[in-house]
Order: sequence, then C-alpha cells, then structure tokens
Amino acid sequence: MSGIAESLGMVGLDKETRQMVVETIREYGRKNLPHSKLIEFDKENVFPAEVMKDLYDPEKVACNLIMIPEKYGGLGGNSFDIYRACEELARIDLGVCTSVFATFLGMDPIFVGGTEAQKEKWIKKIAADCCYVAYGATEAAAGSDLLHLKTKAERVMEGDKIVGYKLNGGKMWITNGGVAGVYTILARAPKGVSWFVMEKGTKGLSHDKHEDKHGIRLSDTTPVNLVDVFVPVENLIGEVEGKGLRQAQAVFGYTRLMVAAMALGAGWKALEHAVRYSQQRKVGGQPLSTKQGMTHKLIVPFAARLEACRAYVEEVARRIDGGEEGLQTEGAIAKMLASETADDACNNAIQAYGGNGYVREFPVEKLKRDVKITCIYEGTTEILQLTTFRERWQANINAEGRFYDKIAEEMDALHAKSPAVGAASAALALRGLSRVLKACYDEKLTSHQLAHIKLGELMAYAETAAAFCRAAAKDETSEAVAFGVPVWRAMSRIHAAHAASWIAAEGLALVAGTSPGDSAALADALDHRAVAVAQKGVVADMDAVLAGLVATFKEEEIAG
Repeated sequence: MSGIAESLGMVGLDKETRQMVVETIREYGRKNLPHSKLIEFDKENVFPAEVMKDLYDPEKVACNLIMIPEKYGGLGGNSFDIYRACEELARIDLGVCTSVFATFLGMDPIFVGGTEAQKEKWIKKIAADCCYVAYGATEAAAGSDLLHLKTKAERVMEGDKIVGYKLNGGKMWITNGGVAGVYTILARAPKGVSWFVMEKGTKGLSHDKHEDKHGIRLSDTTPVNLVDVFVPVENLIGEVEGKGLRQAQAVFGYTRLMVAAMALGAGWKALEHAVRYSQQRKVGGQPLSTKQGMTHKLIVPFAARLEACRAYVEEVARRIDGGEEGLQTEGAIAKMLASETADDACNNAIQAYGGNGYVREFPVEKLKRDVKITCIYEGTTEILQLTTFRERWQANINAEGRFYDKIAEEMDALHAKSPAVGAASAALALRGLSRVLKACYDEKLTSHQLAHIKLGELMAYAETAAAFCRAAAKDETSEAVAFGVPVWRAMSRIHAAHAASWIAAEGLALVAGTSPGDSAALADALDHRAVAVAQKGVVADMDAVLAGLVATFKEEEIAG
C-alpha cells in the first residue's frame, strides 16, 4: 500500500466490523436524535456538546476513532469505511457529520506531512482526549484558491537557529473553530505556505462567535484569529517549510469523496422521507405513490443518480485503499455530482410533501437547508467543474482525443457480457462526449469559461454512468443499499440512458451556442437516433425502481 492510503494509515475494517460501526451510529441516531430534537438544536443554533461527547466516547460510538490507525489508539478504518460512516452520520444530521468530518480533515495535514514523532504526539493526543480538531485553511480572500493566503508565520530566532514561529492572521468558516482542542493552521512562512499545529489555549489564538448559518446549524463554525501566536519549531508539520499546499492538495481526492458520501446520506434521507410520505398521503382516494407526476418526476430519477454517485464513490474509495495516488479529479467528480444531485433530491422532497414540506415540523425542510453546504465547502461545484475539465481535457489531448472512446470500448465489452446494466447506453454517452470534445477542440471553443464548466459537468455524467454499469454487472449490490440487484440494475440503466440523452443535448447546445460555424456535423456525429433508441424501456425501469423503493421504505416514519 502506498500514497494517500499509506500516509493516512488506512488499513481497513472487515465487513462485519464496518457494519457494526454503521449500525452503532444508526442506533444512536434513532434513540437520541429524532427530528423533534434536531430541529430544536437547529432553532437554537447551538453545538450539541453532549451529543458530540457521546459520539466521540470510545464506550459509546467512537466515530472519531474510525480514521485513526490502531497504533495511535484508533480503529484503523480506510476510506471505504469512512465513506460508510460519513453517509450514516449525514443521514442523522449533516451538521453533526460536518463536525466529525472536520476532525478527520484537521488531522490530514499531520497524517500526510507530519514526521513520525509528530504523529505519535498529536494523533495519539487527539484519540486519547476525544478532542475536536479544526482545519484552518480558508480566509476571506483564500477559499478554493489558497494561493491568496494572507496569514503569515514569521521565524523566531535565537542566534542563527530557528526556535519557533509567530503567526498572525485570520481564518473564516472554520468548523469546530470554537470547540476544538487541536488546530491545524495554514500560514505563509518565509520559504512558502506551511502547516502548523497548536492546542486550544495557546496565547493569541482566539475565535469569534458561532456563525448564524442557513443550514448545518448544529456544527460549530467560527472565525479564528491569530495575534502573535507563538508555536515552537517542532509544531511546523513535517519540519520543513513550503510544503503546505502540496500537503493540502494531496488529500483532495479523499476529502472530496467524503463530502460526496455526506451528500449521499442527506439526499437519500430526503428521498426516503418522500417515499414514506407518498404512501401515506392520498389524492383522489389514491396514495401519491401511485402518481407518476410525483414519483417519476420528483423521486425516481434522483434515486438512480444518487446510486450512480455511490457506485463512483465506492470505486474511487477502493482505488485509494488499493494505494493509487492522486485521484483529485475523481474526488472532484464524485463531490460535484453527488452534492448537486442531493441538493435537487432534497428540494424535490419538499415539493413531494407539498405545503407540509415547507414547515419545520417535517424533516425535509431542514434537510434542504443543510445539504446546500455540500455544493460549497471543499470546493464549490463550479470550481470542481473547472478542475475536472482542465485535467480531463489534457488527458484527452494526451490520448489523441480517445480518452472517453477507450472507456466506451470497455462499456461495449461489458454490454456483451452483461446486457442488463445499461452499458450500451453508457458507451453512447461516452462516445457522444468524445465527439463534443473534438468539436470544441477543432473550433477552439474553450476560450469560453462556460464551455469549461459545462464540459466538466458532462464528464461527471459520463464517468458515473460507466462506474455504475461496472458495479451493477456484479451479482450483488453495494452493502449500503437495501434493495436487490434487479432494482439496482434498473437504476443503472436509467442513469446511463439519461447520461446519453443529456450529453447529446447539452453538448450540441454548447457547441452551437459558442461556435460561429454550422454545428450540423456534430449533430450527425452525436447520433440522436441511437440516443432515442437508448431511452426504450426507461419508464418501465422507473416503475420497477419505484416498486423497490416502496417495498424498502414501507414503515410509517413521517416526522420525528
């Protein structure tokens, strides 16, 4: 094992232990955090200290220990394990999940860049003290672009020897900023941006009031101030200046994957509520679950897309745990599409509830407010679309314009072996994307930033379609889902067919809208007739998915 998996100590839990951890989190939520309690915390805009104490208690839930290697006092989970835990926590409350995730995130600079002595000291302390960690990177002028960082770390000298650093600056939107026991702070040292670690109570380290946020109001979010904060030289992570940006970027694939997992949890919880409500609420003497105008518009397409995102998250998590390095683009794709889909799912769940969805007595209103942050933190959707475009555009050039054609050929072979998973439609989507990229290259359309953003989006649809087909071709579903293989495969076919249609329509619109020339050749190359044929059977598949959802989420659980 090498790369991020090794630096984070990702050994991994066995399936039975992982399921026990997930069930422990789920059971704690059932017993202690009904909607009535969550909405009370939300209204008061308070950090639920006692709840978080329970979640960090090694005798109760110990969710903070999942990521920490056993040799430092943790459970030794890997990225797949953490994805499962993050999703489950987000199903309970996204604010609570954000607080836990911030502890994971705050330890990352130490895991990735720290010396063994620093890991021994700080990771063991974090595990033993059950303390929260704050990740101090973001500033007013440095969000997604950390090159504009203003916080400075000046050397403190004794003769010609560096004995420490004095930090001055301010951080914004810092989760756990007001409650953390340990802070990792990014600052500009003489030889470049560097990470520093410090404890709560360090002189000159302070925080402002908890922000009055739109959502995730159970997470503590504050500005953090640094005024002549002295840290000894041994608190420079890695003990070498100038490695901070590389250390931060090294884990983007992993951290963004975890936000995708959090979006999955919130999005699925909203759809679950909507499915249950649709069976209780009657219109014209029939339950809403029999009305396609509700189910096939507001629920089923987003269930299929969330599962496509899950398949992609799991595929990337397995690659990280297998030692593959990089994967920042894959993390961007996972977070981009999962967060946007979850946001849509939560919005549609409100619509499915009608007027009830608009009041706080019912849970979907809070889910919608909470989930929006997943489209913003750890890189906004637009930043991630640009990131995806830049990397995949170059990869396609390096592949002589055949990057996506090669994946399409893989889907052709998969279709020959497993014709029931939608791989033929996925191949059509991938080839369509390849043709759009060629048209943009030939006509020099990438001078338009809009093209970058749209192409990044279309790349996400194509790649998740391929990943879902790979997963659906297996004889079992993900361990995270309760419905069976036939329903999962129907979802895969729905997503692949939609990807083919969306890429053909949006790709043609992009080229026609930005090119001064005639786009008829692209229209022919996209083969809209084949795209139309790919839609055959989609409504029947939606019927099958709905039946599976209704059978899975049948118990009465509307509010609370």
